[in-house]
Amino acid sequence: MNVPSHASGALPWPQWAYVPGETTELDADYETLDIAKALVPSAFRGYVPARHPALRYGLALNDRGYFWESQEVLEALWAAAPQGGRERILLRACILVANANLRLRMQKAHSAARLFGDALTELRALTSRKAAPAGDGFVESFPVPALTALLQAKLGRAQLTKADWIGLGAIVRS
Repeated sequence: MNVPSHASGALPWPQWAYVPGETTELDADYETLDIAKALVPSAFRGYVPARHPALRYGLALNDRGYFWESQEVLEALWAAAPQGGRERILLRACILVANANLRLRMQKAHSAARLFGDALTELRALTSRKAAPAGDGFVESFPVPALTALLQAKLGRAQLTKADWIGLGAIVRS
């Protein structure tokens, strides 16, 4: 199996990318996703660490075109993130981006644009929240302004296509 080079441990890539309505003979590769989701604690204390292997894996899944799978892992992290914390807002924005990317793959451009808009709304809410020092938290290391600018550019287009998907890990590395 292929292993993400930047995720700690031996987290395998799913055997296939699940696309609702297209991969009807195959259900999602839940077994592989469960490996990553098992790394997520029931609750994070204070913040979600930027280097948490499940977080890095969830972002990498999106960048590799496993959009549905990315949502699954990121949702597990969101559920464990501190209530009312900034990480929950950023994770929700990332989940919305992964969902929009999936809609683009499914050729549902209007739905993707709506989801990109929802992600942008979340990022704006995040920037209006007072930052508290959290060490190596996800929010502190993620380039929110870069994702905000990218979403604004995508939403400024007349029509979105499959090629307009957004890589979340690529933004982090830039």
